Amino acid sequence: MGTRGQLITQDPDLRALLSRVRRIAVLGIKTEAQRGQPAIEVPRYLERVGFDVVPVPVYYPEVESILRRPVFRRLADVPGEIDLVNVFRKSKDLAAHLDDLLAKRPSAVWLQSGIRDDAFAEALLAAGIDVVQDRCLMVDHRRLAAG
Repeated sequence: MGTRGQLITQDPDLRALLSRVRRIAVLGIKTEAQRGQPAIEVPRYLERVGFDVVPVPVYYPEVESILRRPVFRRLADVPGEIDLVNVFRKSKDLAAHLDDLLAKRPSAVWLQSGIRDDAFAEALLAAGIDVVQDRCLMVDHRRLAAG
C-alpha cells in the first residue's frame, strides 16, 4: 500500500498544499446562470487568480461548457492529472463520488464549508489522497495569500 494521505487543518499545511496546486477540478460546480452562489463564485475566483479550473457539474446535463471550459461528467473522464478536487456536494452525497475520486486519484480533495464526512475522508486518506474538510477554498486562499 502507498503512503497515507494527510488530513490538512493547519495554515502551514494549507499553504504548502496550495503552493503545489495548479489544476483544480470543481465537483458540483454550478453554471454562470447561478451567479452569486458559492459553487460558481469560488471557481470564478480560482480562475481569476491563475488556477486551471476543470468543471465537473453534477446537474445541468445540457451544459457543455462552464467558465469557457468544457465540462466533464465524471472525474475519471478528465484527461491528465488533477492536483485538487474542490467539492460542492452535500455531505450525504459524498459517498456516491468515492469510486470516481479513487479512480482519478487527485493529490488532494477539498470539501467546502459545511461539508464533512469522516468516513469518506478516511477512505481518501487511506488511498494516499490529502483531505481538507469544512473550509472555503476561496476564503483560505485569500487569507493565506494576504499573509
